Amino acid sequence: MLGDNKIKILMDLVNNSTKDELIWMNGYLNGIVQAKTVPVAVHEGIAAVNKITIVYGTETGNSKKLATDFAAKAKQKSINAKVIGMDQYRLTDLGKEEHLLAIISTHGEGEPPLAAKKFYDHIHNNGFKLEKLKYSVLALGDTSYPLFCKTGEDVDEQLNRLGGSRIAPLQKCDVDYEDDANGWINAILDKLSVPVKEVRQVAPVAVVAPLKKSGKQIYKGAVLTHINLNDRGSNKETFHIEIAAEGLDYQCGDSIGIVPENDSQVVTDIIAVTNVDGNKSVEFKKEKFTVYELLKRKINIIHLTERLVKQYADITGHVIEPGRLDLLDLVKKYPVQSRTQFEEILVGLNAISPRLYTIASSPAAHEGEVHILAVKDKYRVNGEMKFGLCSNFLSALKTNAVQQFFIQPNKRFRLPAENKDIIMVGPGTGIAAFRSFLAERDATGASGRNWLFFGEQHFVSDFLYQTEIQNWHETGVLTKVNLAFSRDQKEKLYVQHKMQEHAAELYSWLQGGASFFVCGKKDPMSVDVENTLISIIVQQGNKTAAEAKHYVEQMEAEGRFEKDVY
Repeated sequence: MLGDNKIKILMDLVNNSTKDELIWMNGYLNGIVQAKTVPVAVHEGIAAVNKITIVYGTETGNSKKLATDFAAKAKQKSINAKVIGMDQYRLTDLGKEEHLLAIISTHGEGEPPLAAKKFYDHIHNNGFKLEKLKYSVLALGDTSYPLFCKTGEDVDEQLNRLGGSRIAPLQKCDVDYEDDANGWINAILDKLSVPVKEVRQVAPVAVVAPLKKSGKQIYKGAVLTHINLNDRGSNKETFHIEIAAEGLDYQCGDSIGIVPENDSQVVTDIIAVTNVDGNKSVEFKKEKFTVYELLKRKINIIHLTERLVKQYADITGHVIEPGRLDLLDLVKKYPVQSRTQFEEILVGLNAISPRLYTIASSPAAHEGEVHILAVKDKYRVNGEMKFGLCSNFLSALKTNAVQQFFIQPNKRFRLPAENKDIIMVGPGTGIAAFRSFLAERDATGASGRNWLFFGEQHFVSDFLYQTEIQNWHETGVLTKVNLAFSRDQKEKLYVQHKMQEHAAELYSWLQGGASFFVCGKKDPMSVDVENTLISIIVQQGNKTAAEAKHYVEQMEAEGRFEKDVY
């Protein structure tokens, strides 16, 4: 029986853990119990290294999951593994490390994840040496982007330049990363162990239960509501979508992950042009699908990368100018010579990757439902209008349609304590996160003050969630709201201009301990907002630019400055 103090510690841990973390802890404790009853074991290898450090940098959580799995396997080989996020890693410890394993994703246009930026900048901007360091890098990326795994490449090269020696070469992983990542982990552990066979007495070692392969629960829900929030005259289509599903488990700030499907007419046209049998079974990523299923639900067929266009040219023998093209355009302009040739092209394409949308609902206010906000992405290629794959897919959803999705936690974007003040800057679809925040605070009766900055193009046609925002302001849930509609006057007006107008009061809120949140487009919006925030701190706090920047960095370290940008 546990004492009262231990019961309190246990309950605090349980109440602040996710479902996946509780599953992991259950397996870990079960492993300890089993290990204590089995004192003798046969080891295929013994640890040649006593301890390793595994650092991870992530936007979606994949790097963290792999780091945790790596540590579990290391402990089975009696290697003590320290796992830590790059944002929490003490940079002064780097010179002391002997065995460092880095798992890092690439974000945006070849940039490090936000949580990894300090680590990334540190190894690139300081002239120290790491001559005793042995390291290896696992890079996560998406081949549909031109700078595939660029951050991982940079970290690998820079650690080598600083004097480190590679335990194993850089391993690059595409969106289907599990097999390659596990191969890298096993190769590292093999190199850190001495291959011997012996029966010997061993100290109890916990057998850690690994998380499920995907680490994600797949939900299946019905579309309850599907509304275009933009009024007549708008040049945008922004869809509010509500989905009901059983067993939903998410928090404000999390995202929903959706794997879209390709347009049925486009798939039919591709099959017709190539004269391929849509019912023929083919193998893709070690699974069997019909050609139609593959084109419809599994592979990306729009806006193919230059690498894939070149691959198409190499297989077909056509001369094709470098660029990004849809598969339908390719098969029309540069026909395949046979069905077999097309099947070869087909299985070489990329899988459709999930798209993440910040959740716009509140667990307390919208029980059993999850809401998202998606703007239909439009662009022109050679004068022809094209649409983003997932936003176009979501725009065509019908009420009562069944949709699969998963929840992507975002622990770096969380509401503070209920009595703390918050400032929210969310133009455009960035309002999604703050609709979630405000609905939650309204439903739970939180006492903290709430201040919203929202912006769009036109008041009449683009004021997203206008009625709700007005109601929250009238009932006092929203203490302050400032609006910026950029095209309703001669000079463009943005949220950062509204921040500047209220600089004194904004700084007063910050001094009082308010948390500052930004959600929406990364560039240029979030950059402009952060620069404006620093400028306000300089003016109102009588600080230098360096002091103001440090002020923001301190807020970030305290969890009072958080961004969800894309």
